[in-house]
Amino acid sequence: MDFHVSLAEGDLTAGIYRRFREAIVEGRMRPGERLPSTRELAKRLSVARNTVAVAYERLTAEGFCTARVGAGTYVTYAAPGEPATGGTAPTPRPQWRTEPAPDPRRFDYDFQIGVPDPALFPYETWRRLVSRELRPSAAPAPGYASAAGHPGLREAVARHIGLARAVLADPEDVLITQGAQQALDLACRVLVEPGDTVAVEDPGYPPARDLFAALGAKVARVPVDDEGIEVERIPRGTRLVYVTPSHQFPLGMPMSLARRRALLDWAERHDGVIVEDDYDSEFRYSDRPLEPLFSLGGGRGRVLYVGSFSKVLSPLLRVGFLVAPSALRGPLRTARRLSGWHGEWWTQAALARFVDEGQLGRHVRKATRVYAARRARLVDGLAGMDGLTVVPGPAGLHVCVRGDFDGAAVAGRAARLGVRVREVKRYGGTRDGLVLGFGVIGEERIGEGLRRLGGVLG
Repeated sequence: MDFHVSLAEGDLTAGIYRRFREAIVEGRMRPGERLPSTRELAKRLSVARNTVAVAYERLTAEGFCTARVGAGTYVTYAAPGEPATGGTAPTPRPQWRTEPAPDPRRFDYDFQIGVPDPALFPYETWRRLVSRELRPSAAPAPGYASAAGHPGLREAVARHIGLARAVLADPEDVLITQGAQQALDLACRVLVEPGDTVAVEDPGYPPARDLFAALGAKVARVPVDDEGIEVERIPRGTRLVYVTPSHQFPLGMPMSLARRRALLDWAERHDGVIVEDDYDSEFRYSDRPLEPLFSLGGGRGRVLYVGSFSKVLSPLLRVGFLVAPSALRGPLRTARRLSGWHGEWWTQAALARFVDEGQLGRHVRKATRVYAARRARLVDGLAGMDGLTVVPGPAGLHVCVRGDFDGAAVAGRAARLGVRVREVKRYGGTRDGLVLGFGVIGEERIGEGLRRLGGVLG
């Protein structure tokens, strides 16, 4: 039997003892198995024979082995719950399901949704800003930093969303997170007890739905119509409602002002809380955005506003933020500290400068021009196909189309032709359709991609 002991260990006798003990307790050595002779193991490890003998004596004294004169040393210990002949250790039952593996296929015509174009990322500017922060003179005080996030970034976020989205918040009400998903996690941990009901849009954003369920909430799927979530169908006793009012995911239309007011009224009447996920409304192509739920009358006390830089710059940049009523400031910071303390400090500092120098605004304007051209090409092409209706959506990086077809079947046939699209029913709901993103596909490839898609729609 091969047996490894690192010669770097100072006490070789203790090392030999520990390795055999671990092997026996963990069931890798079973009762009745013979240990190597002291002479054989000493030669193999290039140590004194007495070093091995002392380790064996300790194993025998503690009941893990027995020494038989003239026969050798044998394992006698059986792990608790295991038969004396050994066996397979029980596998813990996981609470969460296994995450599906990413699709490894590459598509020539990739209408992937929710991902900005990496070619538009301002690499040179970002490299300069990060390098500036990665200097001893820029290092923060020793120790862990505030769970709320970099103070400069919190100030920059408060100014940015105040100007760009009419969300008026104090920097102290801003909590920096590892993307929007962590913001949702913190909100649920602070506000929802296991067994409470959380309402989500149907169709809606699966990662949010899965997260709430994993944290023990009862998830109620509430239908969405052309104006947004149907407020009157929110179940009685619901504690929290998660919505995407600026650009409904995945359908794309904004929630009407009347429906926004109805949702705020619901929260006031039922002592409920609303989580407003404004995930990609930075990119707008028509109309001025409706006022966020957070900023409407009554919103500041009932609404948690969530945003992310991942959809604006890159999904690899895991920085998001949560703006909450001041009464929740302490509990949310505590939850953030317990779940990971704080994010990567130098990244947050660089992002603060990126916003303060006006680089974010310049990037958004430049990217919006590129995306607007792609969106126009995509919408025009879809509108020219018989039987398709484009769902109006003034913002974001994807559009939705309705039609009389089997979305899953169409998506499957399109994939075989090198075209990636998603069916609406993948995200829930009862009405079929397709969702097409334009974040990563070049404008010059959209026409051929739609031609191939049109060939499988019939």
